[in-house]
Parts: sequence; C-alpha cells; structure tokens
Amino acid sequence: MKIVMIGAGYVGLVSAVCFSDFGHQVTCVEKDRTRLDKLRAGKVPIFEPGLDRLMTHNIAEGRLTFSDDLGTAMEGADAVFIAVGTPARRGDGFADLTYVYDTAREIGEKLKTPTVVVTKSTVPIGTNREVQRIIDSCNPPVKAEVASNPEFLREGSAIEDFMRPNRIIVGVQSPSAEEVMRHIYRPLNLRETPIMFTDLETAETIKYAANAFLATKITFINEIADLCEKTGGDVQQVAKGIGLDARIGGKFLHAGPGYGGSCFPKDTLALVQTGQQHGVPQRIVETVVAVNDARKSAMTEKIIAACGGSVEGKRIAVLGVTFKPNTDDMRDAPSLVILPELMTAGAAITVCDPEGGAEARRLLPGVDWVEDAYSAADGADALVIITEWNAFRGMDLRRIADLLSAPVFVDLRNIYPPEEVEEAGLAHTGVGKGSVN
Repeated sequence: MKIVMIGAGYVGLVSAVCFSDFGHQVTCVEKDRTRLDKLRAGKVPIFEPGLDRLMTHNIAEGRLTFSDDLGTAMEGADAVFIAVGTPARRGDGFADLTYVYDTAREIGEKLKTPTVVVTKSTVPIGTNREVQRIIDSCNPPVKAEVASNPEFLREGSAIEDFMRPNRIIVGVQSPSAEEVMRHIYRPLNLRETPIMFTDLETAETIKYAANAFLATKITFINEIADLCEKTGGDVQQVAKGIGLDARIGGKFLHAGPGYGGSCFPKDTLALVQTGQQHGVPQRIVETVVAVNDARKSAMTEKIIAACGGSVEGKRIAVLGVTFKPNTDDMRDAPSLVILPELMTAGAAITVCDPEGGAEARRLLPGVDWVEDAYSAADGADALVIITEWNAFRGMDLRRIADLLSAPVFVDLRNIYPPEEVEEAGLAHTGVGKGSVN
C-alpha cells in the first residue's frame, strides 16, 4: 500500500520506517529543512536502538523516501498518517493541537484522491471529529475519512513494540476504512496480533486511559516505597510480591524518582483537563500528577540528607540524566528538577550520560560533563544514579569508593543491592529500602 507519514519526529519516523519494513511504500513528509536533509542523507536525528539500520535498509530497498511536498506525496495514497507533535499547552497543561489542526487543513486543501486520514498523534477525546470537520470544510473534490490509530511505543524499545505489539487499536467510521487499516497491519496477522476496531472516541480514550493507568502504577509504588522507608520494608520485595498476582502484574512497579518523558506527563495532564471540561473530574489522575511532581523534589532532599544535610560546596557525580535509558529524550526528566535544585543548594555537578549530552547541555547549563562513571566519581563528595543505563549496572564499586572523596552512594533506581554497596565501603541510600535498626 502507499502510505504518507506527516511528521518525522519520534512517532512519525519510527512508524514510517517500520511500515516500510512491512513492505509498504512510505513517504515521510517533514517540513523542518535541517531534519529533512539529515534524513535524506540517511542520518537518524533521534537516538533509538536499531532505527538507523532499519531506516538505511528500507531507503536502499526503495520503500522509504522523504519529502517536504505533501500534495505530491498524497497523490494516490491509501492512507495519510498525522504524526505531528501535541505538546502540553503552557498555562493549563492541555494538549496543544495547533500542529494537528494545521496539518488537517493542509490535507483538506491538497487532497485530490480518496484516502483514509489516520491520526497517529496522541490527541484528546473528540479531536478526530474536529479533524474530519476541518478537512471537510476545505471542500476537497474527493472524500477523506478520518481514523484514529494511537501509538503505544516505548522509547528505547520502539522497534520491537511496533513489530511485535500486544495490540493494535483503531477507531474507524466505516467498513471501508476498517478494510484499509486491516490491510496496512496485515503483516502482523502471522503473529496473531489482536487488532481492536472501535469508534473514534473509544480509541482516543484507550490511549489516555492506558498511559494514565501506567503512570498510576509508578506513582503508587513510589508512595509504597516511602512507606517502606519508614517501616523497615523493602519496596523491591513488595513489588515482586504484589506483581506475582496476575491481576496486578509486575511491570511499572519499579520505585524511583518519578515518571517523565514525552507521554506520561502530558497525557495525564490532558486527561485531567478533559475530565474537568466534561464535568467528570479524574481525581485519581489529578493526584498522580501532583504526587509525581512532588516526587522529584523529594529526591533532591534525599540526596542532600545522604550528604549529611547539606551539599554546600560539595561536588555531586550524577550518572544518567535522560528520563529513561536507551533514549536521548530529556522531556520532563527528573534530572531537570533534581540537578538545578542541587545547584541552588550550593552543589557543583558532574554528569555522565551515554546519549543525553547534546540536549541536556542546553537544558542543564552550569554542569560539567565527563565520558564515564569513574571520571564523574573522581574527587566527588557523592555519586547519584538517576537513570539506569546498562553502562552503570556493572561498575567496580570498590574503585568507585576509592575515587570518591566521601563514601556517599545514592541509587535512585535500586540497581545495586545495599549489602554489595556497603561491602565496597560505601554508604548506601536507595529508594524504598527501610531499616528498623
């Protein structure tokens, strides 16, 4: 099939590359000239494991091309996907739909052949109806039918998630649109991937409900971690104990410094706003947002306490600043709160992150950057793990202890067992690791 993907950001580029690997003919339309030039040169502008190899392969096979000419790209297209950004709007946190609606208007103005317009961007409930209205208002000579196909990609695992999803959700308005979408995802039939067809509003709600529920699990276990620290429990054992219940499951029950990234923060805020607009406040999600915001500052306090109650004049070695490993994404990363607060408290910061440096240097002015964990630890008064990159999982802790000026080891991801850290001569501070002594 012939597919047009509008937007070569994270979701758009991953989707375009994977659809082309399914055997479809894909044109990815990108208006940012710098990004477009990189893509045409075979360079991936984001970090996602395996994406560069897959993109290069499908470009060479002639299935994937890049353009800034939407009108030409849409000629004869079976489906046009909207995959532009929907950032949280300043002031109220609601999703900013400017790019989505501008794209819908451009589609309506340039549409010449019947097609299915598929919203891949995460959009609030009711958006797809408005996209349909905007396209229709442009009076195109042929009919476009809007469908909703929310994405469920995890940064760092996006290729695997696209190729082997646990479900595909599609909101449609007619059997003909359903048939087009079935054909697009037909390569997944061999893997017996469930494809669920709904109306537009249900598909939109599924996306927000899924992310809000996962954010709730993270926030729940973080609050249980706080309880464990006061009562002498071990949050990792608690998480395992409740996660073995099939009704609960063990995923997203890892205590830490709070959720971040491109999805959970803005999607929970958007769901809260949608509930308020319709007079049905989402109280649980409102609390999740508030608790997660406070969580990041609580981690700053934990680090300061581990340093004896003050970081004035001290150097703190920080390992990992991206919101999660295997991505260079800094959006709403806990480090963006923790590090500035530590510097305000008088600390100097040395950072090591395998991939986050380029964006983080802009967002975290005033910190020093080094290439590895040992260089960061050298002469520092404390070492703090914020992001659990594989590069930080097998460190020589005795060497770390020798390099540090003070034996302070703060593990905000619970990578290392406390006894292993203490055997190396370090004072361990984790998350949800209580003591009754």
